Order: sequence, then structure tokens, then C-alpha cells
Amino acid sequence: MAASIESLLEEISGVEDPIEELQSLKTAVLSIPVSALRDSVSGQRLNVIFSLLNSNQREQVELCVDILERILMALSPTCLAQNYRVELQGGLTHPNQTVKILALTQIGRIVEHPDAVTEILNNHDILQAVIHCIGEEMMAVAKQLVVEISSMSPISLGYCANSSLISQLLGELTGDDVLIRATATEMVTTLAHSQHGRQYLAQQGIMDKISNMIRGAETDPFSSLYLPGLVKFFGNLAIMDSPQQVCETYPAFQNKVFEMALDPDPVMIGVALDTLGLLGSSVEGKQVLQKTGEKFKSVLLRMSQLASAGATDLRVRSLDAISQLLTLQPEQQTEDLLALTESWFHLLSNHPMDMISNISTQPFPELHCGALGIFTAIATQPWGQKLMISTPSFMEFVLDRSTGQTKEAKDAKFALVGSLVCSSTAAEILGSQHYIRLKTYLREGPYYVSAVATVSTEGAD
Repeated sequence: MAASIESLLEEISGVEDPIEELQSLKTAVLSIPVSALRDSVSGQRLNVIFSLLNSNQREQVELCVDILERILMALSPTCLAQNYRVELQGGLTHPNQTVKILALTQIGRIVEHPDAVTEILNNHDILQAVIHCIGEEMMAVAKQLVVEISSMSPISLGYCANSSLISQLLGELTGDDVLIRATATEMVTTLAHSQHGRQYLAQQGIMDKISNMIRGAETDPFSSLYLPGLVKFFGNLAIMDSPQQVCETYPAFQNKVFEMALDPDPVMIGVALDTLGLLGSSVEGKQVLQKTGEKFKSVLLRMSQLASAGATDLRVRSLDAISQLLTLQPEQQTEDLLALTESWFHLLSNHPMDMISNISTQPFPELHCGALGIFTAIATQPWGQKLMISTPSFMEFVLDRSTGQTKEAKDAKFALVGSLVCSSTAAEILGSQHYIRLKTYLREGPYYVSAVATVSTEGAD
């Protein structure tokens, strides 16, 4: 087929009206899987197809676009940047919309690739051409590309800012169209992933604007369409900068997360759970939540209720969030923080070990793994180990390979065993007999099957 594509390219370059030959080439490239097409077109120069884009014949241009779309997707972003940068730049100024979209899409692939992107960063002409093209069209694909280009470096952000493209996007945050507002929020969140992006947004007063939007959402009947995005924005900001600084500077954010956790709307609850897990994954975030006192206690109780009953998706997200809240790395385990995580665990239920164990025995693999995630979180902490050894049959449950037969379940159990074995206090608290059996389990790996699959013989040697 490589020979066929090569011969078709030669044929096309030798005829005045290549419509028929282009149709044959289109059929050929579409009949080959993209993975195989990479080898077929490797080393072929596609100048002839790019040159045929310069035509007033719509059918010819569209055939060329279809062919290039398929072939270029088969090539790596690095190959595109090195071999077709000039051709793609030319596509940005083409009068045909489909050619512009083709060029923007392929440049987007280059921008997203860490090795290929340097070819763009070092070429100011192509950056300016992209920005000029986007300024004219501002299509959906172009808007996303604006954000990706702006995220690359302070210089590229400067280009987009000077061309007013970013201010156009930021203006959409508070526009009348709530769907466009929701999309703009997502894009601003992406821009905030880079430090220079966050600095720019702060200078433009965007954090204050989003905080005010959260406050005003209560009186907007359509706020459910964009509010989750606003909360995600601050959640990401808190993780990248400082949970304490974000929560203290923008109290509307933290208050709204708590409100959403108690909301009956499952979409709001889900976003709140994910955000609470993010906040509570760091020590600083844990301390921020603890400072709110009774407010957080009521939210934690709600998380416990959601984990025990309700829609499976929310149960899983609640279990994951609780696991993040309770996790403390060995180097973080001060007396105060251990007391904090222990108090949170006991707020979940009068008998939290039984509650989580009951969830782990339900016939849903994702719930089983979610429950094991909580046990793994407390397994590195001395108070957690003491609870485990004092809970009847719990160590037998941990060492029993017959519970949870999916790969995910076996991996989750193995992570729990690994957390216990790696803890410096486990041998003393759990006792040498349990500790030796846990080490044997770890040595045998997650998928070991004993000749006689019973707990009493497994690892007995």
C-alpha cells in the first residue's frame, strides 16, 4: 500500500485536473488504519497535496483536506513541527474555513507535545499567524488553542494578551450566554495551571470576579450550568498555590463547597466531594477544614451518609474523598495531625471500622476498592493499626486472598498490605505473627494463588 500511495502522489503531480487521482488517494489512505498509515507515508513529501490547496475549486480543496487530515494524524507532532510547519502556517491564512481548522488542529497537536512545542516557541511568525487567524475566526477549536498557546510561556501569553484574544475570552466569563460562560470557565481553569497564567489572571482581577460570580449564583436560576466550573477553578488554584490563602482570600469558595456537599443535586454533591478530597489531600488543606469546626463536621457526616447509601457514583467519590482526607504520609505524622485524622475517622460513624468493612463486602468492585482505600489511608497511622488489631477478624480479612477477585481489587488489597508492612510501628502494634504473614503476602505479590487456597495455609511457610 506504501507503493500505491507513493505512485498516486506521483500521478497527482503530473496531471492538470487531479480530482480523480485525489479521490483514489483519499480511498487509499482511508482504507489503511492510522497506525499502519504512519509507515506507509513516512518519508513521503506531501508538498503536492499542500500546493493543490491553492485552488478555487471547492471539491479539490476539500479532497486535499480529507487526505491531509488522515495522513497528518498518522504522523507524530514532532514530525509535523519539523517537516510541515511552513505548510501549516500557510493554512492559517487560507480563505477556506476547513483548511484553517485543519491547520489549527494540527498546530494544536504540536502545542500539546513537550518536544514538538519548542519548534513553535522558537518561531514567533507562526505564533503571530495563529493569533491573527484566531482573532478573525474565534472558533471553538481556536479558543482552546489560545489557552494552550498562552499556557506555554509568558512570551506566548503576552502575544495573546496584546492581540486582545485573552480579554475576549475573559469577557465571556460574565457574558449573558450561560453555556459560553461555562466553557470560558473551563478554559480559564486550564490557563491557571501555569504560574504565569495565574499571575496574569490575578492582575486582571479574575479571581475576584469568579468569587463574586459564586456569590451571585444564588440568585441566578441557571447557575447550575457554570457553578461547578467556578468551584473547580478555585479547587485547582488551592492545590497549586495554597489552600489557606485561597480559602481565606475567597471565603465564598469554601462556603459554597460546604453548601454543595449538603445540596440534593447529585452534580453539585459530586463536585463538592472531589473538591473536598483535593483540599484535604494536603496538610495545610486539612488544617483549613478543621478550623471551620462544626461546619466541616456536618459535611463529614454527610460524606459518611453518602458513602453508605445512595447512587454508586457518589458513594465511590465520597469514599475516595474520605480516603484523601484521612491520608497522612509518615513524615507528616505529628501528634496534632494524628489526633485530627483519628477524630475525623470517628466522626464517620459510632463504629467506623464496621461501617467501612460492610461497604467493602458489598458486590460492587468499585465500592470494595473505595473501602480498601480508606483502610490503606489509616494503615500507616498507629491509631489505625490499633483499631485494625482490635477489630475481630479484621487481620484475617486483610490476609484473605479470596475477597475481591478483580485485578483492581487485588491491587487495592496489595496496596493496603504494603502500607502496613512499610509502617515503622506495624510490627509492634500488630504483633510479629501478623507482621510476618503480611510480609509473606507482599513478597508473593498481588495475584498469588496458593496450592490450597485457604487462609490458614497461605503464607504459613
